[in-house]
Amino acid sequence: MTQQGYRPPPSLMYLYRQPNFSIGPDAGENDAAPSVAQQATAAAGVVKAQKVAGTSAAPQLVPQGGMFWDGRADTLQQQAFGPLLNPVEMANASVDDVAHKLAQSSHRAQLEQLFGARVFDSPQLAVSEAMFAIARYQVEDPSFHPYDSKYDRWLEGRARLTQAELRGLRLFNDPDKANCAGCHLSKPGKDGLPPMFTDYQYEALGAPRNRALAQNRNPAFYDLGVCGPFRDDLKDQTQYCGMFLTPTLRNSATRHVFFHNGVFHTLDQVMAFYNERSISPQKFYSRGADGKVDEYDDIPPKYRANVDVTDAPFDRKPGDKPAMTAQDIKDIEAFLGTLTDAPAQH
Repeated sequence: MTQQGYRPPPSLMYLYRQPNFSIGPDAGENDAAPSVAQQATAAAGVVKAQKVAGTSAAPQLVPQGGMFWDGRADTLQQQAFGPLLNPVEMANASVDDVAHKLAQSSHRAQLEQLFGARVFDSPQLAVSEAMFAIARYQVEDPSFHPYDSKYDRWLEGRARLTQAELRGLRLFNDPDKANCAGCHLSKPGKDGLPPMFTDYQYEALGAPRNRALAQNRNPAFYDLGVCGPFRDDLKDQTQYCGMFLTPTLRNSATRHVFFHNGVFHTLDQVMAFYNERSISPQKFYSRGADGKVDEYDDIPPKYRANVDVTDAPFDRKPGDKPAMTAQDIKDIEAFLGTLTDAPAQH
């Protein structure tokens, strides 16, 4: 608990609706599923579509789905396994080590009842079944997906938004202002389920380098998201380097770390970055030896063309007016507060 990790942990809320990691258009019902490498190769020459709030979703030709910031886990079971052997999290030495601890725990009888008296004959099976139990808990316990925020109640006609919250919602959806809904979808889907406030896709937003992270003391180290360091199957698909999963904005008003590297700690900082990254980069990035602003300084120069400069509000240039006023930002933050579930308020 005293060691620093590489990335802030994403929320476990609402993950039961997370699709598997993929690249490219959805396969037909009878199509053989291509490998991730094949999907990436097929999509390599496709120009990234612009994302505009309130329009139909862009063609799915970028990475999408999966869990963790880089999508390396497809299921809740795989996600639950991740921290077990991570040296800066639970730091177990091996699967055998985890199985031994489970066998010595008070849960042994319950696990044997669920998965058979001989489940501990195989350490791999025992740990796999234990992680399956955790996954089922996250699916079946409604506290992981309560849908009881003020916004959910408003969608059902059981709550009223304040004027500030309504203004924030309009700005959130406005393609010429915040354009948040271009990635953080705010309307119920065709299935009638409440919105998840993510399109599950990946973006390179050029978050500033977090100098407080120990690994960033090495100037040669870069966290490249889907290109590594925690997955290597896409390392040669350089068009995706620097991309990270778009998180849900549900309960975002209660968070204290934002972006994949935790560089920002308040919504004010996040909103300032979105509003001014393109027009005042000197406010966010370091300067090189030549005194020039080193834009997108947490991405190697050869991959900086991957950073989003086409979607509002990132489509502006130095000298342009910001997309949002100070009052706009306050209103958007008021709206984001309506996405907080009751359990997260305590």
